[in-house]
Amino acid sequence: MARSIDVDQRRRDVSEAACQVLARDGLGALSVRNVAAEAGLPPSTVRYVFPTQSSMREHTITLVFDRTRERIEAIPADLPPRERAHRIVLELLPLDDERVVELDVYLALGNAALTDAELRPALDRVVDEMREWSEEILELLGVPEADREYEACRLHALIDGLAMHVVRLAPRETGEWAIDVLDRHLDGLAAR
Repeated sequence: MARSIDVDQRRRDVSEAACQVLARDGLGALSVRNVAAEAGLPPSTVRYVFPTQSSMREHTITLVFDRTRERIEAIPADLPPRERAHRIVLELLPLDDERVVELDVYLALGNAALTDAELRPALDRVVDEMREWSEEILELLGVPEADREYEACRLHALIDGLAMHVVRLAPRETGEWAIDVLDRHLDGLAAR
């Protein structure tokens, strides 16, 4: 049992290192050698826990969205609906260093999934999860069920677009304007 726990921890460690390599150096730098150096592990350990490049990529994008899911699940369920909706959308924007790295990973591996059939199912799961979070937000805001499919697409697109702008803010620039845009959008949905 301790051995499987060790392997699971090694997978997390290697995936964390892969996130750092991807965010700092891009997809082209995602190699066993670079990830092993980032993790402080021998390349053989990386190959043991991820025998293929695709398995390392898939686990890395899954790790990023597991973190997001954990943060969203940690939001108290008993908050007023509008406040819970606000807190969920904040978790989906790259407003701190951790979420900037996560977005960089998502963008790099999301683009790779367009031509990598082995990675595509992981990306599809991520898109499905974003859709579920969008639908939860709409339900919290009382958007009629008949409008939710359209509004979920619109909200998802707004979050993705704002994330692209926020992730490249200049030093000392804040994402407050993006939060304001999302809050106004949520208020408009709630007022329907």
